[in-house]
Amino acid sequence: MTHPNTERLTEYWRGKAGPFAAAARTDIDPTEFIDLLPQVLIVGRRDAGELPFRLIGGLIADLHQRDLRGVNLLSLWADSDRAALRLALEQIRRRPEPLLVTGEIRADDGVKVGLEMMLAPLVGLTGEIDRYLGLYQPLGMTAKLMGRTVQTLKLNNLSRSGAEGPRLRLAAVDGRRIA
Repeated sequence: MTHPNTERLTEYWRGKAGPFAAAARTDIDPTEFIDLLPQVLIVGRRDAGELPFRLIGGLIADLHQRDLRGVNLLSLWADSDRAALRLALEQIRRRPEPLLVTGEIRADDGVKVGLEMMLAPLVGLTGEIDRYLGLYQPLGMTAKLMGRTVQTLKLNNLSRSGAEGPRLRLAAVDGRRIA
């Protein structure tokens, strides 16, 4: 089960995307999810594995105690998790759908808070997927992290199914719709 905020932004993205395509960057209107903006992020894509933050919400900056714009998303994750996350992001470029990342926010003194991060591909002006819309959703008391330095993010699970699972499609047998 995903956090309601994650489900909300995932459904927003799905509403802007076509049945087999990613949402267009120009179709995203932040005023439609204004209460989520402190947790929203946009990550650019220059090349596979080169994923600089372009925009981060205030909660994210507060937790990491710095402005992450220009910092590679992968650099926040434990070394052992970066390849899997990079591969998953490349896969959702080829088959656009939200990626649900679950893990932990780990502070330098051992304090941990659960994390759910949703990343969904966005089509730029060139027609290529060149960004990801995301949500950084802590799954615990963020007050435990305030004043501490977030050392790393640790990956527990990756799911390309998003908050609702696979999209439903029509099925037909002998030209007759059955589902």
